[in-house]
Formats: sequence, C-alpha cells, structure tokens
Amino acid sequence: IDNGSFQTRAGWACPDPAVPAEPLLRFRSLAARSRGARGGAGAETQVGNDLGSPEPLRWLLRSPFDRNVPVQLELQELLLDHVFQRLGVSSQGCVDHPIVLTEAVCNPLYSRQMMSELLFECYQVPKVSYGVDSLYSFYHNRRQNWPCSGLVISSGYQCTHILPVLEGRLDAKNCKRINLGGCQAAVYLQRLLQLKYPGHFAAITLSRMEEILHEHSYIAEDYTEELQKWRCPEYYENNVHKMQLPFSNKLLGSTVASEEKQEKRQQQLRRLQELNARRREEKLQLDQERLDRLLYVQELLEDGQMDQFHKALVELNMDSAEELQSYINKLSLSVEQTKQKILQSEVNIEVDVVDSKPETPDLDPLGSEQSLEDVESINEFEPLFAEEQPEVEKPVAAVQPVFNLAEYHQLFLGTERIRAPEIVFQPSLIGEDQAGIAETMQYVLERYSKEQQALLVQNVFLTGGNTMYSGLKARIQKELLEMRPFQSSFQVHLASSPVLDAWYGARDWAVEYMNREEGWITRKDYEEKGGEYLKEHCASNVYVPIRLPKQAPRAAEASAPSRASGTGNPSEQA
Repeated sequence: IDNGSFQTRAGWACPDPAVPAEPLLRFRSLAARSRGARGGAGAETQVGNDLGSPEPLRWLLRSPFDRNVPVQLELQELLLDHVFQRLGVSSQGCVDHPIVLTEAVCNPLYSRQMMSELLFECYQVPKVSYGVDSLYSFYHNRRQNWPCSGLVISSGYQCTHILPVLEGRLDAKNCKRINLGGCQAAVYLQRLLQLKYPGHFAAITLSRMEEILHEHSYIAEDYTEELQKWRCPEYYENNVHKMQLPFSNKLLGSTVASEEKQEKRQQQLRRLQELNARRREEKLQLDQERLDRLLYVQELLEDGQMDQFHKALVELNMDSAEELQSYINKLSLSVEQTKQKILQSEVNIEVDVVDSKPETPDLDPLGSEQSLEDVESINEFEPLFAEEQPEVEKPVAAVQPVFNLAEYHQLFLGTERIRAPEIVFQPSLIGEDQAGIAETMQYVLERYSKEQQALLVQNVFLTGGNTMYSGLKARIQKELLEMRPFQSSFQVHLASSPVLDAWYGARDWAVEYMNREEGWITRKDYEEKGGEYLKEHCASNVYVPIRLPKQAPRAAEASAPSRASGTGNPSEQA
C-alpha cells in the first residue's frame, strides 16, 4: 500500500506471474461522511473514487493527513477498509496477509505507533514493514551501473524532500523538507486565474486547477528570461493555451412564446399609461393650487392693499409685480397643456397600441406630434419615469446574443503556466519564508566533504507526482551547474514513472524479502517493543528509540522510617 497524501495505491506483491504487477486500486485519499436524512437514514460514508467530482462535497471532504503525516486514524481506518474490501481480502475477522506500507520521511514515532496499533489490533495482520516512498522509487529505478549513493529529490502533493543516500542507506540527519508541493501550486494557480477572470470565480475550481497544472504547466529553465519572452505578442500567440469552461447556450428569453410576450407588453403599457395619467393629475392639482395663490396675490395689488401685497411677495420670494405676472402666465400655460394632455389620453386610452405599427404611412401627424410632446413633457418633469417608457413594438425575432458565449467562457493560460510550478524554486512568490529546491540542495551538499559531494551529485534522482513537469530536469541541471565547481561532473535522472514507482519499488522489495526477517515487524515485536518500533532496511527510515530520562530517587523513601514512627517535623512529613 502506497499511502500517499494525494492518492492511495494498493495491490498484491506475488512472484507468481499470473498475479498482475500493477496497483489494482488507485483513489484519492479523501473521505466524506454525510449527516444522514431526517427520515431516520444513517450517515453515509464515501471514500476515494466513490465520491465522483469532489467539488460539490468540498466542504465535507476529510483527509487523514496533516501535510504528509497521517494523524486522523479514524479516517485512515476508512481508507484501509476500502482497500481491503476492494482487493477482495476474504479472511474472516482479520487481514491474514503481510503488509508493506509507505510512511513519511522521518515519520514521528507517535504516528507510527498509532498506525501499528491500527494494523495489529484492528486488522490482526501477521507482520508489517514500513518504508519511505521516495526510497522505494529510488531502488526500483536502480540500474546495473548506478551507484548506491545519490541525492533523492522527492516532490509530492504537500511537501518536497531532499534526501541524501550514502552507501545504500538514508542519512536522516541531513534530510531537509520544504513545505510546498502540488497542492500549494494548484491553490496559487487558482488565485491567479480568479483575479484574472473575476466573472468566472465559481467555475475556477481546485479540481480544474489540478488538471490544468498537470497537463499545461512547465518549469522554465530561466524564469526571468522566460517572462521576458512572454512579453512578446508573437510568442504569446504561439504559446498561450486556451481552456474552454462549460457554459449553456440556452437563453431564457428565447423560450417565451410570442403571444406571451405581446400580452406582457400590453400589460406593461397599460400600467405605464395609468401611472402617467395619475402623475399628470397630481401635477395639475399642484399647479392649479399655486396658480390660485398667485391670482389671490394679484387681486391684492388690484384692490390697492399694498402692505399685504408686499408681504405676500416676500413669502413667495419674489421682487416685483412683473415677476409675479410672469409666473402666472407660465403656470396658466402649463395648466392648460396638462388639461389637454389628460383629455387626449382619455380619448386614446382604449386604442390598441400594440397592434399599431409605426411604419404605417396613414398615421395622423397630429397624433405623432402629441406623442412626442408627451415624451418631452415626461423627460422634463419626471426624469426617472422616462427610463420606464416601453419601446415601440417590433416584430418578434430570434434572440441574438450580443457576444460569443463560448469565447467569453475561455481561459487564456499565459505566464500562469510557469508561475504556478515555480513556487518550489521561489517560495517567496506566495509569501512563504522558506528556501527553494536549489538553495536547500546546496545547503545539504555543503554538509558533506568534497568527496561525498561528488559522489552524491553523480546520481541526483527526481521522483514524486510534482516532478512530472516538463523542463524540471533541465532546471535542476542548470542549478547544479551554477553551484558545482568548474568542470565537475554530475548526472540527473528522472524516475520512469514518478507517481507509481514508489508502489513498484515496494512490490519489488516485498517479493525479494518475503521469506526473510529483515525489515518485517511481527506481532511479537509489536507487543514487546511498542508500536513505534521499526526494523530498518534499505528503503526505510532510521529508527530512533524513545529515551526516557531516569527518574531521581524519591526522598520520601529515605524519610519513611521517621514518618512511620511519628517523629520529625510535621511540615516535612506533609
């Protein structure tokens, strides 16, 4: 079982050629447990490929891993149940098969202890062996002329490790980890595209970003120089990748029948006519009241009551009788025009406006002028109401989109293709205060002598799902060329199958060591030495036992005779 934080791979290890030498089961290391229906149905748990698309259940998804270390053993038990059930383990009450299981580099003892307890106590396995996935991949890809030493660069879903291997064994003291992997690259790519296309925020999901990352991204040999190339329009046109998001070409407006449209327009027109008439009546009433007030003030002038007349002018904010007369003339004209419009609308209220066509040459020009005056009056006195005026009825035609929906739902992948995977070399791009692969590799090499450095760089081995980008091998060669002495030699190798080689290596080891005691932890070892115990082998971690500090002899034992006799200071006895 290759127990990865992104994907679990499981299968059988058997020397029989009839048994397939491939992992029979591959699924995402995720589980989702629904809350259950209100009708009394219990909660349903789905694991791995049974989930289908993870996006609708993103808020329910749970993983047993914290980074690359399993910490939620309840969820790990669900994954193992899924594995044993799908592989067809037929033994009753137990799993009567030896198990080879991968674990993280420098795995914490507590995590191994809980995993051993789960395997031996829950599944009753006869024996188990733990190994590091990247070391299994390293030994699976060994060729006849390969040295037993090398520098393994393993980049997975959550972490990237630099592992020095000397004389066939892992040098655990000088291993280094970078907390960046494919997950952080996918999240960074999602942020970049969501900022670039805010209209498609919901469609730019993490699952799509992982797919884009695997199929369209690459590592630039020189990141700054590659960005300068992308500034050229011709280079951009030749190298940009277009991604088509799903969309619906069905418009809501095209489904409505023409009769329903006409009826709806008639109702809107009647409602607007009633609203227009009511506003004209309210305006006429207000203008009439103000005109009566101005005529009353004018009567005061004609009657010679000058004091009251000047006092009324001050209340009206007017200066002279001429200004008063001008306002009276304007209001009188406005009142007359409003009355005529109300009469005209009452005459035309029963006319079927929908059936009238503006292209007909028999229209009364007087009616057209009156309609134009109505619009001008509405625009003058009710500017907000003018926006609600219905358009003149046009023949019903097919609804044509104003833009191409397919082009609107396209993503253009330009510099994003190199920005996302670059974070493992430059973590500062996403604000991480860590060293990249090149700096960490140089730091690890500097901890050895020159002879050991030359031995390690002769076999720089790349493995893990996050090393499948095109151009990664050339980038590592370039970084090594910059940090190594002049005219020194080095070799960089890429795993034949970076994702599956860990499982292939574990299978090869299991077939070779099936009848040996080396590397296997039996139930007797578990009961005697504890769950954290590890038997080392060529692809395992280094076992560091727990050293408990010796307890100091208690002073209470020395003072026991005095307490028994009842003598001594009471405070000392307490």
